[in-house]
This record gives sequence, C-alpha cells and structure tokens, in this order.
Amino acid sequence: MPRKIHGHETAFHKLRKNYCFACGQNNPEGMRLKFTLDEERQTFVCKFRLGKRYTGPPGHCHGGIIATILDDAMGKVNKLHHVIALTKEMTVQYLKPVPLHKSLHVEGREVSVHGRQHINEAEILNEKGEILARSKGIFIAIDPEKMFGKFVER
Repeated sequence: MPRKIHGHETAFHKLRKNYCFACGQNNPEGMRLKFTLDEERQTFVCKFRLGKRYTGPPGHCHGGIIATILDDAMGKVNKLHHVIALTKEMTVQYLKPVPLHKSLHVEGREVSVHGRQHINEAEILNEKGEILARSKGIFIAIDPEKMFGKFVER
C-alpha cells in the first residue's frame, strides 16, 4: 500500500506551512498535488485532474504546468535519501498533448545518486497508461538550514 507523503516531509521540519505552488497545501492558488510513495517500486505517484485554469492549447494543459508537475514528481524522489535537493537542470519531452478534465497521474523515480547529485525521471500518463510527457532532472542536495533558515517561523 502506498505511504502518504505530505509537502516537503524530510529531516528539515521547521517550516510550519508549505506554500509550494505544486504541492503546498497552504497555497490557495497552488495545485495542491498529493504524492504517495509506492514503497515496492520506490516511486512517488500522484493522481490528478487539471482544470481550465491550466489551459495552454484549447482543451489541453500549458507546457509550463506540465514541467511543474514533472519537476515536483522528480523532486519528491529525493526524500528516499532524506535530503532536500534543488533542481539544477531538467529536460522535458512533450510526447502528446496533456488533456484537461481527464484523470492523469505522474510518477517520479530515481535513476542514480553521485554524492550530492541526484538524477531522477518522471512521466505523466493518461488513464490508458500512455506516456504524455517525460522528464529527466539533475538535483543538488543542499543544507536547508543555511538556505531556508531565514524563512523559518519562530
């Protein structure tokens, strides 16, 4: 059974609220994506449906939103190592238009880890299991206290 993972659940728990546009439950304008960990496959998964506010081409999702979803899915994978890692670089392949108002899901998985560098992949799939978009990203593990300490609510 997939385990629920909320927001940026890592060893850095000092941020009381999560305003991340993609997964932050405290962002009223955000997407509020909820990821679960499929422990058997070591994959982070999120089921979602996109409304008209994410329109790019008529009836389909904007490419920037597709990249956002893929980036967040890949970023969740770093939790397997209990680190916060920021995106250094990512590529996106837009294979088929991503439809609005349809059931979709995204899956993120690890490719490799080399020191602070984490390489991950993600895919957005439709109900039929067709891959609509995929990405590969390089993430660099950071010290969250140094980078985000000034934003901690004390």
